[in-house]
Amino acid sequence: MDVIRISPENSAGAVAAAGEVIRRGGIVAFPTETYYGLGAAYDNPGALGRLFALKRRPDKKPVPLIAGSVGKLDLVTPPPDRVTAAVIEAFWPGPLTLLLPAREGLSLLLTAGTAFVAVRIPGYSFALELARSHESLFTATSANISGRPPAETAEAAADYFGGRLDLLIDGGRTPGGAPSTIVAISKGTVTPVRKGQIPFELVLEAVRKIQGGDAGA
Repeated sequence: MDVIRISPENSAGAVAAAGEVIRRGGIVAFPTETYYGLGAAYDNPGALGRLFALKRRPDKKPVPLIAGSVGKLDLVTPPPDRVTAAVIEAFWPGPLTLLLPAREGLSLLLTAGTAFVAVRIPGYSFALELARSHESLFTATSANISGRPPAETAEAAADYFGGRLDLLIDGGRTPGGAPSTIVAISKGTVTPVRKGQIPFELVLEAVRKIQGGDAGA
């Protein structure tokens, strides 16, 4: 396993190295605005299968993706409707994951057969730099064995996976705390899925501004 420690002098090089590993089908551990995440190409079945094996994650528990821009969402979901666009405008980049209708043909490891895919533009962090530089989407599932605490440090990620990773980006301790909030958006309805850093009520407020009334369930 290669390790790159981020410094002002090598930040761009770390982004380039991580992007290259993902492009060639490898797995990278990197810091996000919450915890360390594991990155693998969303459209590489071998990389996704290896990721699930590393985490010992059940096949029926899909992994989330991150994107560097709204335009890249077209790869995995239809163009956002008015409600989705309002939520994106209000909270991205940031720790809000959206469950959106999935395009046909996505791996079941990303949808678990639900017809939805989880995606976000991450908050300001190495993860956002990497997502903005990368031409596609990649996973951002927490760097841990399923059921164990998420890694807040590079050392914790290394303890979980060691040499089974292709690259570890050491950005120091991440903020930790609550994970990203998860909400599902379908046909203008917003539904809470997981509590996190952004209160669900704030998401509903953003929706009400364009709907002129109550939203969600």
